[in-house]
Amino acid sequence: MNAKTPQPPVQTDDEALFSTDLISPEIAAILPESYTIRPMRKSDYSRGFLDCLRVLTTVGDISEAAWNERYEWMNTQGKGGYYLLVIDDGARVVGTGALIVERKFIHNLGLVGHIEDIAVAKDQQGKKLGLKIIQALDFIAEKVGFKLNASDSTLRTHKTFVFELQIYHYYGRERRRRTDIAQEYYSNTRIR
Repeated sequence: MNAKTPQPPVQTDDEALFSTDLISPEIAAILPESYTIRPMRKSDYSRGFLDCLRVLTTVGDISEAAWNERYEWMNTQGKGGYYLLVIDDGARVVGTGALIVERKFIHNLGLVGHIEDIAVAKDQQGKKLGLKIIQALDFIAEKVGFKLNASDSTLRTHKTFVFELQIYHYYGRERRRRTDIAQEYYSNTRIR
């Protein structure tokens, strides 16, 4: 484990999609040297964010103007509903993941977070960056205080022994419901 002191990303919170206070210091501390984990910024268009997503799926030909429009919507009307993280190697975005918040009427107007779009640049795979992104998104969910639902396929991609996984965190409550497989997954992947 790398015991370096986590360095805060070089940006102010008003440039970031959400507060840097929501970034896990434990995850930041164990990244490879010169790597940072941080909220997505508008400037990530020119730092390869979309190229990183292309490893995952079809993205399309998105202009910088269209990017800026979507970013502004997420940062204003969608504020508090979109937590997009990036891992930056100092030169470009090499990993990303999203925590999307669903506002419910059930569970006393509960909030449910969905982990989506975990992508790691091909030349960066094998460093467990995807797993670190998932753990960092889990940290955000806990810190913000809502239930987290991570889909089977998202987690299966990053831990091959997981074959029927549903995770439900009930933060702020004593009750936690997990399958036996989920308990095994978390006991094997938590930061030590």
